[in-house]
Amino acid sequence: MLDAPTETRKILAVDDNSFTLRIVQHTLEQAGYQVTTAVSGKDALNNINRHGIPHLAVVDLHMPVMSGFEFCRQVREFSDLPIIMLTAVNNEETIIEGLEQYAEDYIIKPFNPSELVARVNRVLRRMGDYAYTLDATTHIDERLLINFPNREAIINGKSVSLTPTEAKLLFILVRNAGRIVTTDFLLNRIWPLQDAQEDRLHVHIHRLRRKIEENPNEPTYIIAERGTGYRFNAEVA
Repeated sequence: MLDAPTETRKILAVDDNSFTLRIVQHTLEQAGYQVTTAVSGKDALNNINRHGIPHLAVVDLHMPVMSGFEFCRQVREFSDLPIIMLTAVNNEETIIEGLEQYAEDYIIKPFNPSELVARVNRVLRRMGDYAYTLDATTHIDERLLINFPNREAIINGKSVSLTPTEAKLLFILVRNAGRIVTTDFLLNRIWPLQDAQEDRLHVHIHRLRRKIEENPNEPTYIIAERGTGYRFNAEVA
């Protein structure tokens, strides 16, 4: 088995097959991860609403109640959760759709447990460490709380709704709090299939600042790094 991660990461495994779930859970727990399970996309969303956003999800494609792709679509409306598809579907069009629109990786069943661990490790290394523990409600400071699953910012006790794009943008910035997130990275993660320009990103940053900043003209949370990108100010916490 490959080396365990340096810190405990939370992984959500989603599959309607109980045998597969047990193998995935045992494999990843042996590698040092904290694993919770769900038997459908709907069950997985309920888990996120209760316990917060995990560091990564391993998701089957064909499930009752809500398919893997539909789960991915809904979770991407409020986050940038890294996803690995783990499925028996070995269709070229489906694989391409999964990789282009939803997933960081795509694994065909039956799978090699050591390969699963290696792919999980690789994706998490690429995503980097999370600056905040993304609980159901993320506490930024005494003024600002964020509930990503509900797409709302709570400012001085008052709820402010976020659009899917605003929620995903804020999620990426908060996840990387204290680090510069480049403009290119934000454009690629928020609009992966579109040729989006910087002006489009600037519009959403402006709208997000108007919602969460005390003074949008002198922001303290979302700081522009000229010519590079944006940084969520970790010092406010």
